[in-house]
Amino acid sequence: MKIERAKLFDIRLESIILHIAKESPHNARKLKNRFEKSINNLDYMPYKFRKSYYYDNENIRDLIVQRYTLPYLIDNDNDRIVVLDIFKWGER
Repeated sequence: MKIERAKLFDIRLESIILHIAKESPHNARKLKNRFEKSINNLDYMPYKFRKSYYYDNENIRDLIVQRYTLPYLIDNDNDRIVVLDIFKWGER
């Protein structure tokens, strides 16, 4: 499956990374790399993660990475996974 990122995800990810980089550029790079690695592994068993707590759709799942939730859509019709958003637990 092809992995895509929604525009909203890209915008929020950049904001998170810039915010963390103000305190620690090293930690910002580490976190961004961790997000990337987790996202790139979604095509292996995409239903591995729980059905989203935030969406009422069986094909939207929540990837949790260090207290951040990354909801993603499994679009079987188009053979793709779309990472929809990113937010810290409790902020949505």
